[in-house]
Amino acid sequence: MAVYFDHRIEAPDNSADPSHLTWHSTLPILAVASSSPASGGCVDLYLQQGEYVESCHVERPHQAAVLRWHPLKPVLALGWENGEVMLLTHPSGEQAVLPSVHTACIALLEWSGSGSRLVTGDQNGALAVWKLDARGRLIGNHLVKHDYNKPLTCCIFKPTSPGDDVTMLARASVRGDESALDMFSWKGAPLKMGPQEGLGFYVSTSDGTVHAVDEQCKTSPLFSVESSIKKLFYLEKRGALAAVTETLTLSQYTLGPEGGAHEFMKVKLSSKAGQNVDIIWTENSLLITATGEPTIRIWDLERDDNYVLSLDELLGFEKGEMINCVSYCASREILAAGTSHGHIAMWKMVMQPSSNSYRTDTKALWKLQMATEINGNVTQLQWGSIQNLLAVNNSRTVLILCEHVMSAHFSQQVAAVQLTPTQLSVTHFTTGTTLPLQCDMHIKGVCVSKDSVTVWNGKLVSVYELSGTGLHITGSFPCDSQVLAVHDENLYTVEPNRVQIRTPQGTVKQLLTFSKAEGNPVLLNVCQSYLVVGTDTAHIRVYDLSRRDAKAHCSAKNLADHITMLGALRSVKCNANGSQVSILISQVNGRPDHKVYFYDTEMDIVTHFDFFTGRPSSGVSQPDENDKQKFQEDEFSGRFAVSHYWDESEPRLFVCETVPVGSEKSPNGSSELEDVSVVTLFCTQEHGLLLQDCFSKPSGLQALLALNVPYYYFSCKPGEGHPGTTEASLPSDQSESTRGAPAASPQMVSRRPLRDFVGLEKCEKGTRDAMLNFSFYLTVGDMDEAFKTIKLIKSKAVWENMARMCVKTRRLDVARVCLGNMGNARAAKAVKEAEAEPEPEAQVAMLAIQLGMLEDAEKLYKSCHRHDLLNAFYQASSEWQQALETAETHDRIHLRTTYYNYAKYLESMGHKNLALVYYEKSDTHRVEVPRMLQEDTSSLEIYVNKAKDKNIYKWWAQYMESQSDMERALQFYECAQDYLSLVRVHCYMGNVQEASQIANNTGDRAASYHLARHYEGHDDIKQAVHFYTRAQAYNNAIRLCKENGLDDQLMNLALLSNPEDMMEAACYYEEKGKHLDRAVALFHKAGYVSKALELAFATEQFAALQLIAEDLNESSDPALLTRCSDFFIQHSQYEKAVELLAAAKKYPQAVELCLTQNLTITEDLAERMTVTDSKDLSEEACKELLEKIADCCMSQGSYHLATKVYTQAGNKHKAMKALLKSGDTDKIAFFASVSRQKELFIMAANYFQSLDWRQNPKNLNRIIEFYTKGKAPDLLGGFYEACAQVEIDDYQNYEKALEALMEAFKCLSKAKDTPGGQREVKLTDLQQKISLIKKFVHIRRLYPEDPDEAVRLCEALLEEPELDPAVRIGDAFGFLVEHHCQQGQLQMAYQKLEELQKLLPSQSIKCYISQASLDMLQREMGIPLEGGDHKPVPREEDEVEEDLTV
Repeated sequence: MAVYFDHRIEAPDNSADPSHLTWHSTLPILAVASSSPASGGCVDLYLQQGEYVESCHVERPHQAAVLRWHPLKPVLALGWENGEVMLLTHPSGEQAVLPSVHTACIALLEWSGSGSRLVTGDQNGALAVWKLDARGRLIGNHLVKHDYNKPLTCCIFKPTSPGDDVTMLARASVRGDESALDMFSWKGAPLKMGPQEGLGFYVSTSDGTVHAVDEQCKTSPLFSVESSIKKLFYLEKRGALAAVTETLTLSQYTLGPEGGAHEFMKVKLSSKAGQNVDIIWTENSLLITATGEPTIRIWDLERDDNYVLSLDELLGFEKGEMINCVSYCASREILAAGTSHGHIAMWKMVMQPSSNSYRTDTKALWKLQMATEINGNVTQLQWGSIQNLLAVNNSRTVLILCEHVMSAHFSQQVAAVQLTPTQLSVTHFTTGTTLPLQCDMHIKGVCVSKDSVTVWNGKLVSVYELSGTGLHITGSFPCDSQVLAVHDENLYTVEPNRVQIRTPQGTVKQLLTFSKAEGNPVLLNVCQSYLVVGTDTAHIRVYDLSRRDAKAHCSAKNLADHITMLGALRSVKCNANGSQVSILISQVNGRPDHKVYFYDTEMDIVTHFDFFTGRPSSGVSQPDENDKQKFQEDEFSGRFAVSHYWDESEPRLFVCETVPVGSEKSPNGSSELEDVSVVTLFCTQEHGLLLQDCFSKPSGLQALLALNVPYYYFSCKPGEGHPGTTEASLPSDQSESTRGAPAASPQMVSRRPLRDFVGLEKCEKGTRDAMLNFSFYLTVGDMDEAFKTIKLIKSKAVWENMARMCVKTRRLDVARVCLGNMGNARAAKAVKEAEAEPEPEAQVAMLAIQLGMLEDAEKLYKSCHRHDLLNAFYQASSEWQQALETAETHDRIHLRTTYYNYAKYLESMGHKNLALVYYEKSDTHRVEVPRMLQEDTSSLEIYVNKAKDKNIYKWWAQYMESQSDMERALQFYECAQDYLSLVRVHCYMGNVQEASQIANNTGDRAASYHLARHYEGHDDIKQAVHFYTRAQAYNNAIRLCKENGLDDQLMNLALLSNPEDMMEAACYYEEKGKHLDRAVALFHKAGYVSKALELAFATEQFAALQLIAEDLNESSDPALLTRCSDFFIQHSQYEKAVELLAAAKKYPQAVELCLTQNLTITEDLAERMTVTDSKDLSEEACKELLEKIADCCMSQGSYHLATKVYTQAGNKHKAMKALLKSGDTDKIAFFASVSRQKELFIMAANYFQSLDWRQNPKNLNRIIEFYTKGKAPDLLGGFYEACAQVEIDDYQNYEKALEALMEAFKCLSKAKDTPGGQREVKLTDLQQKISLIKKFVHIRRLYPEDPDEAVRLCEALLEEPELDPAVRIGDAFGFLVEHHCQQGQLQMAYQKLEELQKLLPSQSIKCYISQASLDMLQREMGIPLEGGDHKPVPREEDEVEEDLTV
């Protein structure tokens, strides 16, 4: 809780009424302008507490119009009515008047973001821009002057642009980003580090026009609105400019990159327009207006929402009070408003338990505080400085409000809590008295002991003696110490580099000095006889105060050596024996650290407990990791500590308050936060930091004051103590004497017992120590020591308390002992039964239930996600709404059960109408509702008619029938569609025809059966059989048919019935000797095939035999199959006979039959007859059978099937032959590759050689591959030789032929020699061919270089004796003919042609000579030749042609 100290400014006696005020943005300096019609105007500066700065007084005969502080420096810009502008510097009072530019009243003054520019404007529309240096001094004359000819109204600078991120640029440079490297280069522009000041600005005139002025001070109109602009602001998240006019119209414009503006939103604000409208704009996109109404209107432009904040009379405000002005503090998120009745209203943003969640109800984000009273009419107020001071102008004077967190202190059973700036409430718990303390100063701190109360305000210290009847001042002295501590009769104050030990009258008894490196003392704390001092350089020192003089308990410790990112100490506390010091710190960035540090003065080590992770430091021992620890870590992780205390008598016990991370903005610590946890730890050298307890602070309490076993002490508001806490009460021996006396001061302190001491608050010291030791050893896990401490305790209350401890520590083994000593057999039985649950939390929850710790049980069930047990727990606790919610969201498997139990509960409470609803939800209403309403028949009938449920109709019809009301029973049976009951009742009433009609129309089997029984009883056999048939009770119908000789109906009924009835009917027909075909059919239908066949053979029913044979398969009797097959062979139905022989596994006979009768063997039949492993046939017989099947397939042309069967028989040679006949090249190649046999490779290669391998290179490759794999180089050589001959004959390509022959020679060289020496002959022949072809190839290659030599060699080649077939003679002569034709020697060419025709008279010459050469010979020689232009020639020339052609 906080209070506001109000300081009235120390204005000079002759000062006039204040008119303007403004705070410096960071420094605690307030500028106030005063004015009076007689004396003119003046401006004065004041400090934090209203101190007047005499050196900075400015007075003029004119009134001050505008005041603006420099954003960084203590320089104030003043604008006067006569157009004068001056700069006032604090604290020197230096005044610098700007050159005269303006002749009218100054309308605006505006600084740029860093203060390097100042814009001034007047009512005539003149605007000037000034440049200033880093110290805020003017540089030269104005940079530019613009005249807009209209009064200026508003001006804002463009937002500051972000600078370059040096870290990111450096990382990019390391990765090789050239652009990033260029930005670091000296050659480029200088690197912009940090935010860049925006020098452009926007200015508006009274006609609604907004002008943009760029960094070069060039102006241009941007946009216009319909009336004068009262407020300009920039929306950084949207990159938009917004304007609010005098008519309260809001317009928003997007700004283009080239300077244009586009309006995207325009809206009329719902508020009263006028001259006294106060408009402010916040950084979080809130537009707030005060228009002289009792409300404040807020528009959230980021979320497009708006809402209203109103005053509340319950918080000290008056009816009809109007709000004149508003101001917003962004750092503390407080909105302040001044009213016409002299009140300050403050709305604070409420902290939520989860910092990540955002409420959709934005109105609920603001919480109105108690009214702060200021006399007069508040016309202006403003937050300012880094200290968040609030200046208020009430038209007569100015007050400065400074927030102060209410002081409170507890020590030695005395507590003091601040009520108002000058009043304390002091409570003495030993005597049970509460006394008020009224001081003459604003109290900034309080410290109590068992006999005294000390207060101070930073300038004065006052000491009061505490007696039974009141407080009396014993000493008062001036002192500038901001902190103070008390021990016995000594006071401890601080000053630079030392601590003063004083008497209550202020006399200094001793000085505790600190070196310059150790810093100045800023923090003090006393616990028992030990004093801990913290300095501004993060050093701590502990002193022993048990003697006359304070002695150092340990040397100074520099915490900066052990704590990283340490900025400053926030708080230091020591324990009762001085062995441990707890420290809270702020980090370098100013944020509180989420760790609590512990300094062990004896071991000289620093450890910590991290509340962000919920775990101590790694160097501190911790109990074994289990589910309990993990649950507790989750319970208080993600937090940081705001206050901490040690027990005044127990040095091991430590307590602190924690809040969620993100609550740093709360100015009042934990007093106004909702999610505050109180965590208690044991701290020892042997076991480190151990969690003892953790609970949420009750909502009625404010802040933790102290820990003194067996109580926690909290401050609270009067009358708001939590029901679960125990407020300070009078001792029993004094209660009677003081009960009638009026309370002198409100009770401000409440105490709550520790978890382990609930019910033991007044126990003796021995029991208290035993309980504390038990709790400690239980936390450590040392059960032997824990039991030693309590073995002599006989009190059931103590044992119950220890059992409660076991709920927190989850020690069920200890709990059993405690329950045994309590004698609570019921609880012990329940806990033992709960051990069947797999989750430890569920077992502990049962213990908590038995001990009445229902909240703990609920938390445990939730933590282990046992929503079924949680649902049952809620039901047992009569928390039915929570039970229903749990069942609907998490435990839907028990949802109907929950509805049913709730309905039973409501029925027991007499709420039958609501119970009826939940019986319906549980789907048990068909039984439960009639039971519930059976005594109220009228209500039940109404429900039956309303429910329209068949089951309920049936129940009501049965009830009517029991009441002999047959007509109504029939009516409701019909509504329920219960046809059996309808037929039953009609038969009972004798309406058999009506019953028959119902049974026939509905086809209801039960109704038909009942009616058939009725007819059978009345010997109406025909109708009985009919309705038995409709009821599908065929056995009864068959029985009646047999008994009454109805053979025709019997067959149909038997076919509809089951196999047993079919068998019975078939036997009936067989015994009678009539209708044996029916008997055979029924035997067959019933599955008795052998019986059907026997009867069919005996009676020679061939048609029936064919039908039966279709159902025979391999599972049938082989003898039966053989008999049937013989039957079909006799009747020439060979296909069916083969099928049956195959089914009977008579495979040889089946194959023989296929061969003799030329039957086609299908793939399915072949698969069935394929036998690879048979007990009846040997392996050789199996192979022989398979080969027979394959031979049969071959004869049928089923080559693929034959291949498959041959392969199964192991005869791959025949399989390949079958595959070759199929002509499937891909399968042939695949089979050869898979078989990997030389013969098969050669067969495949021979096959592919028979194909057109010249046109298909794939086949060519296969031939070479398979001959190679088949290891047949002689065959491969022959193939290469054939290839060479093809190249010569078809393509005259002797080069490729030569290559092929050389490959053939290589292959034949590798081949084995034959007995007749054929290999050598072939090699010699090949070598001769290769030699001749080489010569011819050489001749062809030589011809382009030396034609004559080539011709000579060719003619020599023709002289070779065995030239052909190695080189065709025609090719050699063709070569010579072509040469002579090219040389023009046509006669010689013709001679060679004649020689060729003589050598090869039977061959065509155009195979060797080109058509062009033949055409030339024919044309030049005049002789027609073969291959030339064949024109009709006389027949007498035929003889010549015959001589020249082959």
